[in-house]
Amino acid sequence: MGVDVDALIELTTTRQIPLEKMISAIENSVTEAYRELPEAKPQGRAVLNRDTGDISIQVPLFDEAGIYTGTIVDEPEGFDDLVTRITRKEIKGRMRAAKDAEVVNEFSANVGEIISGVIQQGRDATMVYVDLGRVEGKIPPQEQVATETYKHGQRIKCFVVEVKQGLKGPEVLLSRTHPLLVKGLFALEVPELGENIVEIVGVSREAGQRSKVSVRSHRAGVSAKGALIGPGGARSKAVTDELNGEKIDIVDYSQDPAVYVANALAPARVTSCEVVNLETKSAKVVVPDFQLSLAIGKDGQNARLAARLTGWRIDIHPDNPVERIVKPKPEAAEEPTPEGDLPA
Repeated sequence: MGVDVDALIELTTTRQIPLEKMISAIENSVTEAYRELPEAKPQGRAVLNRDTGDISIQVPLFDEAGIYTGTIVDEPEGFDDLVTRITRKEIKGRMRAAKDAEVVNEFSANVGEIISGVIQQGRDATMVYVDLGRVEGKIPPQEQVATETYKHGQRIKCFVVEVKQGLKGPEVLLSRTHPLLVKGLFALEVPELGENIVEIVGVSREAGQRSKVSVRSHRAGVSAKGALIGPGGARSKAVTDELNGEKIDIVDYSQDPAVYVANALAPARVTSCEVVNLETKSAKVVVPDFQLSLAIGKDGQNARLAARLTGWRIDIHPDNPVERIVKPKPEAAEEPTPEGDLPA
């Protein structure tokens, strides 16, 4: 009973598995199986001959004083077939583990980046499975956009959140809601971002509805907003189409907090912005009264995204507030004079 040493060496070299580590794994597995036999002898252990590939059960012998006197080979009946099965299983397991480790290392380099795949049907209806080639990625419910529909065979771009070794192989966690998905999609469309001519400073997002992206230019004469929008709006449209129509506001970043906060409230026009407290990052913004609802946005969305983007607490006021009309109170009626106090 044994293995083909030459084939084992070639296999471990191809899979980049240490030969001694593979041999030790085979010996340990056979030893465990041997010790479960009723007729197993104490301290018996499997040993693989590095030259011939034979696997034998060697049992050390001791005299009454406990001194080692030699070794015998135990050959339990029918154990050869068991050794063959165990050896094949161990080799396959080690090969699978090596392949999984290779896949994990490969896809770990994609964490924080955009990856493309094809949606597949899976066992769990709440999970979206994406074929990435060598491995299948998963988009869990909390990383899915409520307004999106994921159809089998549809090509999709996702943000890689995490890559790890799971119980059943490599696991690639993907997201369609992550704010950095927007940044990564722009990076695919805008060469100036890769050349560091233009930089995306921040992104705030409510997935499926609206995103705000702040940008700045590192080269004079280059418009950061223009670079992201592209000729005829082609670049920003490509990102919007990938996000199924999600609205994207591109605003200019400024080191001046007041200017940055005012820009972040786009598309609303800001009359003035005043820093109220630098430590607590509070700002008071005044907008034309007809722009108030636009500045706040539906359910406060525009103001909320601007606050997330800038990191500032924004207090919005109209420039011509309507004074509150106070209804006059009725005058109190004169109290009747008691009868005892009537004049004579």
